[in-house]
Amino acid sequence: MTREEFEELVAEALDRIPPELTRLMDNVAVFVEDEPPADDPELLGLYEGTPLTDRGEWYAGVLPDRITIYRGPTLRMSETREEVVQETEVTVVHEIAHHFGIDDERLHALGYG
Repeated sequence: MTREEFEELVAEALDRIPPELTRLMDNVAVFVEDEPPADDPELLGLYEGTPLTDRGEWYAGVLPDRITIYRGPTLRMSETREEVVQETEVTVVHEIAHHFGIDDERLHALGYG
């Protein structure tokens, strides 16, 4: 799957997030990278920033939070296009949940691990 096709899958996964949630997302940007950091080669996605639940009056003038979805590991773990689509959607939801302050333990309990 090409980089462009994968980026389109990420965009489609973002489009499936309910509008009532996307309206609440604040100061966050989503990126696609080919590979994760060398120290975590199987990482599918990464949220970097300050979750909405941790923001206070001090939160102003900061760079956007960053959600990165990694193409390489997703393609390597998937045998079919349908698996890539499903894993990409789960990963996008997982990282957006971190933006809302939901931790990995809760995400795993909800099936987004």
